[in-house]
Amino acid sequence: MPDINTSWIEAADLPLIIAGPCSAETEEQLTDVSKQLYDQGIRIMRAGIWKPRTRPNSFEGVGSDALRWIDMIKQQLDVKFAIEVANPQHAELALKHDVDILWIGARSTVNPFTVQEIAEALAGTDKPILVKNPVNPDVALWMGAIERLLNQGITKIAAIHRGFSSFRESRYRNEPLWQLPIELKRNFPEIPMICDPSHIGGERSMIPSICQKALDLNYEGLMIEVHPDPDNAWSDAKQQITPESLLELRNKLTVRSSRIQDRKLLSKLEELRERINSIDHDLIETLATRKKVIEEIGRHKKENNITIFQLNRWKEIVETRPEWAKKENVSPELVEEIYKLIHAESIKVQTKILNEDMTDE
Repeated sequence: MPDINTSWIEAADLPLIIAGPCSAETEEQLTDVSKQLYDQGIRIMRAGIWKPRTRPNSFEGVGSDALRWIDMIKQQLDVKFAIEVANPQHAELALKHDVDILWIGARSTVNPFTVQEIAEALAGTDKPILVKNPVNPDVALWMGAIERLLNQGITKIAAIHRGFSSFRESRYRNEPLWQLPIELKRNFPEIPMICDPSHIGGERSMIPSICQKALDLNYEGLMIEVHPDPDNAWSDAKQQITPESLLELRNKLTVRSSRIQDRKLLSKLEELRERINSIDHDLIETLATRKKVIEEIGRHKKENNITIFQLNRWKEIVETRPEWAKKENVSPELVEEIYKLIHAESIKVQTKILNEDMTDE
């Protein structure tokens, strides 16, 4: 499998900014916003041409007509364009019109068959291909999409983090679940990571804080939806900002260094990390001790024919542990999530004990 080629993004000023409307609505709208962004120094425009929607009978993009608008704008301005391709036909048309950057959307990434077809249509292209995370929180699907592109000789690849769907209530449109792009980066350390704060937040007021969090996590770029008149946009009006707001945002963002050059600082961080290592070792020993107690509980339940799940006990844990966390100035939400994982493992351990005499037939 070839290595990922990062030369195209390393040549750009970081963080890379990709900006433009959720949807290309009219030639006038796309030209207007492109000129305003160009005047700010933005050199990569985004525009949705084909808009796969959750439900039909809503605006689903103007289609290939917008490719002609892009051609005309590129004749006027020294800019590149990025668009989404959702099937092989889209990919072929984009290549035919020499669109500079293509991305595979979240609804496509979730389907390996679709990704494979798109990858084959793009086989061997030298254009950067961006891969959005799948709708559902599954790093393996995200990795698989990247690998399918690499298998077709496509090496200029970046990942777009646009958040994940969730059934639970959240202030985000798509929960960021920052640990998942970090896990992708662990498996593909060389891959550039681009944040899509518009889709994560779903509200324009949330975009600045999400952008800053992404930069603090050493993301290489941001893809932001910008519209000349967001309130009257034909799609995703609430999450788009004006060109003026983008300029204000860029001026407020803090870009931090990923390199530690101060020897005293490096020495201090190494000392603190050693303390973390020691604490983590203690945590794992504590979990091992807890597991032994869980195993003993499981044996007692088996001897007395008691069910594994005890609702009142679980309710007690869920109510008390976050309260203990508050007293120690630890996030109760974090502790609740940790105990959900611990409880799931506890059930797994006890299930094995209760069923250890059963044999496969």
